Amino acid sequence: MKKVLSKPDLTRKAKLEAFDRLLTIMDELRENCPWDKKQTMESLRHLTIEETYELSDSILDGNLKEIKKELGDIFLHMVFYARIASELGAFDISEVLNSICDKLVERHPHIYGDVIADDEETVKANWEKIKLRTGNKSVLEGVPKSLPALVKAIRIQDKARGVGFDWEKKEQVWQKVEEEMQEFKHEYNAESVDSIDREKAMAEFGDLLFSLVNYARFINIDPEEALERTNKKFIKRFQFLESESARDGKKMGEMSLAEMDEYWERAKNVKSEK
Repeated sequence: MKKVLSKPDLTRKAKLEAFDRLLTIMDELRENCPWDKKQTMESLRHLTIEETYELSDSILDGNLKEIKKELGDIFLHMVFYARIASELGAFDISEVLNSICDKLVERHPHIYGDVIADDEETVKANWEKIKLRTGNKSVLEGVPKSLPALVKAIRIQDKARGVGFDWEKKEQVWQKVEEEMQEFKHEYNAESVDSIDREKAMAEFGDLLFSLVNYARFINIDPEEALERTNKKFIKRFQFLESESARDGKKMGEMSLAEMDEYWERAKNVKSEK
């Protein structure tokens, strides 16, 4: 078994005190604040999702100040759920934390046991195998059903890869992309729009997207992050188009496409754009 060394942490006491302060405030709010007293796990759910997306935005923006703020909001939510669960007699925050600690020790036998894992892929493969040994019936069981489709595709492929179900070379994946593109074009390029089988076209388009996600994974591009960066770029350029055209006395909806394209090209040359 490998020996795990812990360096002295002069701030450990401060960290524990800060976490204890949060627990104390949570207890006080739950007992005395009308809004906090009323909340349930169900009522908090959509707020937690919103906070998670706000954290994601901050990470993409590289805004460490906002990341700190959003992490605090998420910590609050985790403590809130645990407090509600303790009232229901289900579990408390100590059980939550001990549970994740136990899982981390179990899933890292290369650190806390005698298993050898010298690279990231071996670690991930061991993780999935341990999950199957400890009760999971499918490697894909851990992929939440409510994940956005693009993120779900990434997670599905990543988990399948963890047990060896994957392409060997990126060239094979690109060949699959081209194959799916041709199949989609075959279904969609009908002579008449009315003759298009939309169910088949949608299925082929889904296959095309899935294969593109797969190729992105092979070349170490996060397709979700890539698409979100493009979304942000489009929003920034379009808002430039809106503001600059308004400054010139023009109105959206009344300009020609050629006029709007002029502003769009100017927007692409704005130096501040990443």
